[in-house]
Amino acid sequence: MSATSKPGPGTSKLSRRGFLAGTGSVLGAAALGGGLSAAHAAAAPAASRFGTPIGNGAHAQALVIGTGYGGSVAALRLAQAGVGVEMVEMGMAWDTPGPDGKIFCDLTSPDYRSYWLRTQTKAPVDYFLGFPIDRSIPKHTGILDAEDFAGITVYQGRGIGGGSLVNGGMAVTPKRENFGMILPSVGADEMYNVYYPRANAGLGVGVVDLTWFTKTDWYQFARVGRKQAGRSGFPFVFVPDVYDWNYMQQEDAGTVTRSALGQELLYGNNYGKKSLQKTYIPAAVATGKVNISPLHKVTSVSPAPGGGYTVLIDQLDTSGDVVTSKQVTADKVFFAAGSVGTSKLLVRLRDTGRLPNLNAHVGQNWGDNGNVMVGRANQIWDPTGSKQSTVPCGGIDNWTAGGAFAEVAPLPTGIETWASLYLAITNNRHRAQFTWNAGTQQVDLSWQQAWKQDGITMAKSIFDKINSTEGTIYRTDLFGVYKTWNDTLTYHPLGGAVLNQATDNYGRLAGYRGLYVIDGALIPGNTTVNPFVTITALAERNIENIIANGG
Repeated sequence: MSATSKPGPGTSKLSRRGFLAGTGSVLGAAALGGGLSAAHAAAAPAASRFGTPIGNGAHAQALVIGTGYGGSVAALRLAQAGVGVEMVEMGMAWDTPGPDGKIFCDLTSPDYRSYWLRTQTKAPVDYFLGFPIDRSIPKHTGILDAEDFAGITVYQGRGIGGGSLVNGGMAVTPKRENFGMILPSVGADEMYNVYYPRANAGLGVGVVDLTWFTKTDWYQFARVGRKQAGRSGFPFVFVPDVYDWNYMQQEDAGTVTRSALGQELLYGNNYGKKSLQKTYIPAAVATGKVNISPLHKVTSVSPAPGGGYTVLIDQLDTSGDVVTSKQVTADKVFFAAGSVGTSKLLVRLRDTGRLPNLNAHVGQNWGDNGNVMVGRANQIWDPTGSKQSTVPCGGIDNWTAGGAFAEVAPLPTGIETWASLYLAITNNRHRAQFTWNAGTQQVDLSWQQAWKQDGITMAKSIFDKINSTEGTIYRTDLFGVYKTWNDTLTYHPLGGAVLNQATDNYGRLAGYRGLYVIDGALIPGNTTVNPFVTITALAERNIENIIANGG
């Protein structure tokens, strides 16, 4: 739907003039570099000051469903333009320490904080030496959701900050020559000249100090990966990250509390990682225009009789039970619940009649970013180190020749394993569909585990050759009993409400004025690298157009 389309169902009460109010501040920020400077982030209020939970009967100029990358960008830029924003987050605030004095638990001691409403952990590496290592935990609204569908488990962050709380922080801008396959309806010039730089500045992206990298014990595993890639003729590339590398060097020196060097990442990172709770979100809250409600789950969005939208919300307790239900109204609604959350909600709203004018592209073109995991057993003279930082900093690039980019990942067990672990991103072209199942009253995903074989074949273009060169073999004890590949997971869900198909070319949902998608659901299945910088940059692009042009 274009900005000049006639108003449709749910016509907003917030006028185009309302969106334009204060836009000059956004454009002024862009002229100065557009991102959030370190000083800006440091000066923002503490991340615990998120506001008061939204009340029953409240009215919002803009309601943002989700607090991940896209939602946080939208909230900040709308607030800078003078728009009042209510953010609704299904997960916890993660601003209160547990019994150990820390907000997050570490990788080797998962507890009630680790998983979203599970009674047993479900680690991506769930076996060691052929023995299962998952353990029982109390049911709690923990930070990592391992959401199971037929054929695949999707790992997602739960809490204020979304996926930024649990990912490895690898902040990769795709190669420009690959951009056409990622977002074919978006101009590469605007992304690489304006929005990728803006996103990288806002996220606080940096690169490991190479002098320190070459000597620290904590990256021996990555140096082994670099050496072996080179001996097989593959480029090893250092990858930008959102970890505070100065802090990590202080961790190494023993002058600060260890975080990445204290086995923290997958279940949150207490100190050094620059999640959205340290960048976009505090900047948004500092405007005084943004309020965030944790443990609030949106269950319905439908056109309101007087214009705008009626939004139904369940407030949860930490057991996942509904405490109370609320009805609010919003002039504009931004879907930013992540690729899976946004797609499931939109499909259910369309097929149960709440938003029947959503088009047939909603729910389509979902992909796993080609994710597969594998381990290799190195020779005795190539130890990977008992000390391993949890933050990856490099990868092996064979995308052009073999369709694979592989992160050299840590395996921070605290003991020497002589193992190299990799998360591969591959050019797997299979795409799945979300559909409403009226019998179960659930949304299903049509992914097939057998589709992972294409990604495995692409990843083998790297690791078969390295094994041949090094005289090594694959590990078969990390993902089951005699199982080489983890072909049942993705960390990088993408698609389901694709740009210029389910929406216009800036995320306006077809069929409804004032409804938008602003997250990874817009990207059709693959970014060739870790996706969150692209999600952030696309959100920066889209929200600027929405503020300027309304609709």
